[in-house]
Amino acid sequence: MSLLESIRGPQDLKALAPERLEELAEEIRTFLIDSVARTGGHLGPNLGVVELTIALHRVFDSPKDRVLFDTGHQSYVHKILTGRQDFSKLRVKGGLSGYPSRAESEHDVIENSHASTVLGWADGLAKANEVLGRDDHVVAVIGDGALTGGMAWEALNNIAAARDRPLIIVVNDNERSYAPTIGGLASHLATLRTTNEYERVLSWGKELIQRTPVVGQQLYESLHGAKKGFKDAFAPQGMFEDLGLKYVGPIDGHDTAAVEGALRGAKRFRGPVLVHCLTVKGRGYAAAEQDEADRFHSVGAIDPLTGVALARPAGKSWTSVFGDAMVEIGRERDDVVAITAAMLQPVGLGPFAAEFPQRVYDVGIAEQHAATSAAGLATGGLHPVVAVYATFLNRAFDQVLMDVALHRCGVTFVLDRAGITGTDGASHNGMWDMSILQVVPGLRIAAPRDADQLRDQLREAVEVDDAPTVVRFPKETVGEPLPAIDRVGGMDVLHRGDHPDVLLVAVGVLAPTCLTVAELLRDRGIGTTVVDPRWVKPVDPALPELAAGHRVVAVVEDNGRVGGVGAAVAQALRDAEVDVPVRDFGIPPRFLPHAKRAEVLADLGLTPAEIAARIAATVHRTAGAHHTAADPAAPPTVPAPAARRGRAPATGTATRTVTKTAAKSAARTATKTAAKSAGKTVPKTASVPTAKPAADAGTPTAPAGPATAKPAPAEPATAKPATPAKPATTTKPVTKKETSDGRRA
Repeated sequence: MSLLESIRGPQDLKALAPERLEELAEEIRTFLIDSVARTGGHLGPNLGVVELTIALHRVFDSPKDRVLFDTGHQSYVHKILTGRQDFSKLRVKGGLSGYPSRAESEHDVIENSHASTVLGWADGLAKANEVLGRDDHVVAVIGDGALTGGMAWEALNNIAAARDRPLIIVVNDNERSYAPTIGGLASHLATLRTTNEYERVLSWGKELIQRTPVVGQQLYESLHGAKKGFKDAFAPQGMFEDLGLKYVGPIDGHDTAAVEGALRGAKRFRGPVLVHCLTVKGRGYAAAEQDEADRFHSVGAIDPLTGVALARPAGKSWTSVFGDAMVEIGRERDDVVAITAAMLQPVGLGPFAAEFPQRVYDVGIAEQHAATSAAGLATGGLHPVVAVYATFLNRAFDQVLMDVALHRCGVTFVLDRAGITGTDGASHNGMWDMSILQVVPGLRIAAPRDADQLRDQLREAVEVDDAPTVVRFPKETVGEPLPAIDRVGGMDVLHRGDHPDVLLVAVGVLAPTCLTVAELLRDRGIGTTVVDPRWVKPVDPALPELAAGHRVVAVVEDNGRVGGVGAAVAQALRDAEVDVPVRDFGIPPRFLPHAKRAEVLADLGLTPAEIAARIAATVHRTAGAHHTAADPAAPPTVPAPAARRGRAPATGTATRTVTKTAAKSAARTATKTAAKSAGKTVPKTASVPTAKPAADAGTPTAPAGPATAKPAPAEPATAKPATPAKPATTTKPVTKKETSDGRRA
């Protein structure tokens, strides 16, 4: 049995002789490299916290003492030391999560993977201890860039205000977020300040000087100020102690004994303490330490000896398609700039940054600031593209609403990892963005179905300069191109069946699924029209009229059903008085466990077979009244398409644009006779106009859904002055800029 195999929990670790800790650390690193190389995961961050995590579990008594990890991807070693060494199914359905999970262990206090939150958790837990009279410790481990998030500093402000409330903050400084100041004087001061003797002498000296007649208090304040100024000039702890935190460090985070000593000293203090540990991301694995881009922050399956990926995905990723498109746009328009929240490479902005280094802004883990800064850039005459993971835009909703949309700023948000991401689990699924953003006035959302559409819609988005736009796409690789066979309003028609029974609205990357559904329904004798709305917010004005020529409308989306595209389509039909049932196939309102994307979709019933069966059942239910007792086995006769409420049924004009004026006029002139004729059969095919010719590549057309006309200002006091509406079919020309002189905007 190896040394690691003998560690079944923190008590075994505490019983281990100190001289064996280095051996254990090496075994853990070997285990991590071998395991993560097979399954993929966050390798670099965990290689950097081996000794630190060992020390934490030797000093504190988990789970009585609460040990919390910010950016929970650095919790693998914590899992190993708390009885979870089966990494064979890490991030696989039924296996260990890649983040802390309360369902896995009582040692996991919070299930966090969004950065900069742990100090808020720790503050609340420490306050609860105080109110309830508990004596257990709260330890918050933060680092790997998380201190660049504003929420962390909001929490520090509160934590430092309670000078006598015990709470220990461990900063895992792996030099990837900020550069520490180190030196002999700082280390010496840190050693002094972790001893009780120093504290006793300091307290005695303070009392003695303050009791000195006449000049005592003034003398103390002068000496205290001199001491503070001396420390601030030469030691790195100034900013933390200015907040009122006891500072310990910097400590070599790979020296287990040193970390243990610092933690034991911090444990004795009756107030907030910050322990500053210096670590190396990817420690002990040459391939990671030599990777200057991200130190193997997150990897797929790799060769454990070389670190080389074992299998390259077939085709390009959505992220790389976006990155290449940004470079092309950047060459043509020097007013386009990019913003990222500490994820330059993961969101595909590396090539853009390499070519236009002065037009990229990495704001750190600060999505709220990113959105408002983008509003400022737009107001200043630029067009910012903010690229973030879809799940992280949730953090900036207020800024998108009040700073960007209210001010009608031309900002494009690009949401990577939209929809089901799979193996990263509940916190990383980008399944809320289309629901959250539906309520933002003037904002427009594009959901491209393939690489060509991503390029086109990104160009369309950056042409909009009077409202925010959003372009969303998933993880994984891009599929085959899906050309449209026609255009209705601003929607692409991808398939038209023999008769218009079902209108299938395919949202983004689920278009291939919808085409397969159409084939399955055809085999059941049900005709389907498949459309890609391209811009899913607002609902295309042509969609209600097109829906009126069908018996059932079905919307398929990898977003939450509550408030998503399906809900918006249903509302649009109600507003247009189109009485056609709408089936919405999306994600239910619950958190989803980690698994492969295909497995999650299957569990949700979002497979072609399941969707087709449920649509067919809906069609048959609407036809149930046409069954006869004489022939109960006969297939049901599908009723004619539903008419509008109070008007005659559509007669081949399904592609006309529905306007509010036309709808009201039709309702006023409808007669009872026309209403009674609603059951008559309409022609089996709708008249669809020919799609408009493609515009010149240098002058992309504006999206039909998100026309560039300014909406009426919600708040006249802050809105921009009204300007004439722009034609929906024209955009400002995109001219290619010469860059041979090396000039950068």
